[in-house]
Amino acid sequence: MPTAAPRPDTAEPPATRRLARAIAGLRAEDVPAGVRDKARGCLADFVGCVLESADLPWSRSALAYARLQPPGPAGVIGTGLRLGATEAAFANGTLGHGLVREDMHVASCSHLGVVVWPALLALAEQEGDKGGDLLLAGIAGYEAGAQVGRALFDADLAARIRPTGTIGAIAAAAAGARFLGLSEDRTLAALSLAANMAGGLNEWPWAGGTEMVVHAGTAARAGVTAVLLAREGMEPSPSALEGRAGLFAAYGRRDRAERIAPFAEGHFEITEVYWKPSPACNYVQTPCQVAARLATRLAEAGLGAEAVESLRIDSFPHAVDYPGCDFAGPFSAVLEAKMSLQYSVAAVLVTGEIAEANYRMLDDPGIARLAGATTLALDDGFIAAYPGKQGARVTLTLRDGQEMAEEMADVDSVDLAGVLARLDAIATATLGAQGAAEIAAALEELDRPDAAATLVAATVPANSG
Repeated sequence: MPTAAPRPDTAEPPATRRLARAIAGLRAEDVPAGVRDKARGCLADFVGCVLESADLPWSRSALAYARLQPPGPAGVIGTGLRLGATEAAFANGTLGHGLVREDMHVASCSHLGVVVWPALLALAEQEGDKGGDLLLAGIAGYEAGAQVGRALFDADLAARIRPTGTIGAIAAAAAGARFLGLSEDRTLAALSLAANMAGGLNEWPWAGGTEMVVHAGTAARAGVTAVLLAREGMEPSPSALEGRAGLFAAYGRRDRAERIAPFAEGHFEITEVYWKPSPACNYVQTPCQVAARLATRLAEAGLGAEAVESLRIDSFPHAVDYPGCDFAGPFSAVLEAKMSLQYSVAAVLVTGEIAEANYRMLDDPGIARLAGATTLALDDGFIAAYPGKQGARVTLTLRDGQEMAEEMADVDSVDLAGVLARLDAIATATLGAQGAAEIAAALEELDRPDAAATLVAATVPANSG
């Protein structure tokens, strides 16, 4: 069998090796304080999502499955369950994804927090004080997932293959490898194994399925598995990303692997992540905020949503073409509504607010009428600005023929203070004021060797069996 000519010593290493080298070489002194604060906020956001999603149907299914598994050293957030690291990662990843309010990296079209943090918390609890810097490892995981996803995915591929499920295992493996302090070679092995575990289909929005929530869980579980196998000496192919039959080649994008450039010019991909205001698809965020402005204007004019005859949402192709986003109903499942531009905007106009409760109103006739009276259109300015910005315009045509319009150049994301306040409210409602205070304290002391165990324990209700 012919072999490739050796690269000169001065040549750039291939993509998988390049990524492994950057992850293994990342040091705490390389990371600005603001980047660590962003990582802390991402972890807080993830914990809040898990706590708030616990009673959703798919979360109940995941917890029922978890109770069938053998006990172990790692906890499931918000419960008294203790499982092996792989199954705890699966449970926490699935629960974290259930609310559809998890953090978002737009350029990779991926939700990285719901794969990175479940894997890290599980590994940290299993390893005890043998692990390393939790936030540094999280930053490494976000970097790996974002870099691979940014290079691999475009609108066409993302419409068929779920980005979070596909790159999630790689992100989780990178985080875990850095946390355990694996060498460059062992990190390379972990990334390569994780690339072999990539998966996730995008049929669910079309069919009303709920399997998208397990994409995060299975990716987190796969990442933990990849790291532990690599540590134990397994030797996968070192070119699993860029090889002739590697991950990028599998999707007809082999040439794009060379775009992977971790920490280029001191940039950290985690800084590109934003925190959602609405518990729904990334692409409905700006339209929902625009709709909230219009709902206020209607109310000020003494009008309600019933005064709206029809409406138009101007956006960009990624938003309109992503599976499930252009769907006017009828709606039989919550996840259908959370993906739909038409439903999400109509619900805000009817209720006047952005809230999880909007997605419990699938039979509301006013929402159904407005969703059915909505058209979608593309705007050249919003197209040119994406993915750096996600603009949207909503134009209402009232029954008396007047028009009312609002637009935003980009989503107004939740800031760190907002994330912490949201977590505090969720934790207080779930665990009481003392429980919320314990979570807040744990998030301030993530440099402790038992930080993960302390954080997970703080989320467990006092009456948990």
